[in-house]
Amino acid sequence: MKIALSSSVIALCATAAFADCSEVSFSDVGWTDITTTTTIAKQLLEPLGYDVNVSVLSVPVTFASLSGGDTDIFLGNWMPAQSGAVTPYLEDGSIESVHENLQGTVYTLAVPAYTYEKGLKDFADIAKFADALDETIYGIEPGNEGNDYLIGLTEANTHGLGEFKVKESSEQGMLSQVRRAYDKNEDVVFLGWAPHPMNVEFDLKYLTGGEEFFGGVGVVNTLTRKGFVEDCPNVGKLLDNLDFTVGMESEIMGAILTDGEDADDAVKAYVTAHPDLLAGWLEGVTTLDGGEALAAVKASYGL
Repeated sequence: MKIALSSSVIALCATAAFADCSEVSFSDVGWTDITTTTTIAKQLLEPLGYDVNVSVLSVPVTFASLSGGDTDIFLGNWMPAQSGAVTPYLEDGSIESVHENLQGTVYTLAVPAYTYEKGLKDFADIAKFADALDETIYGIEPGNEGNDYLIGLTEANTHGLGEFKVKESSEQGMLSQVRRAYDKNEDVVFLGWAPHPMNVEFDLKYLTGGEEFFGGVGVVNTLTRKGFVEDCPNVGKLLDNLDFTVGMESEIMGAILTDGEDADDAVKAYVTAHPDLLAGWLEGVTTLDGGEALAAVKASYGL
């Protein structure tokens, strides 16, 4: 005997299959702050029964992967710096901005305080220091939108930067170069940001003049693929609860970058020392099978 299924039943079955939320995927663009927050999310979700997959992708690939539904979550949408790159996806609805997870960020060119005191205080001052800077601006990973903006300035000879080159590297590679210059009291200009332990390790100043692209004090948003929160409301609730602070992230990042700790160990140590964070992060959240979330996560931390 053949049983005819209505289109609504077929659609419901398809939706249920698509909305299998037991596996959750994140993009980590390789910045220590995003590694930190992604690790926090991972350490919360796994004791709740979720399989968490983290892929290291560049920012452009992250946005394309979210838009295509291949990645679920990205905790590192720095705004307004990424506005130009992410806005088309937000406008067409293929990526959704679901929460503001950090306030008080800074992202623009920075110099050591001793260079700032010499008069390099604005983007328009950089060319005056061409020889001292070896006509070089130090950026981060290739494809980063901040690098692209700076390269555009050199190509257009904006502020007289036509002879400058933007040296693209990893975060760690850039900071190693800054450290070498700083220890010798040499001038250097580079992409800096907060939260980051560089603000404690170095006495640095941020330049004015890049507000058109970098903005002033900014925020970091949580992005998801289209429909993720509707498909997986329990994880969506966790994402809505996940708020961080500049101090929190800087402390964990310092343990990773300065002390050489593994990200998982650094996050675990911080959360264990600040267990009151868990109640806020897990309010209204359950385990995958509907159990009590706070108890499950506390047990995983040995609390």
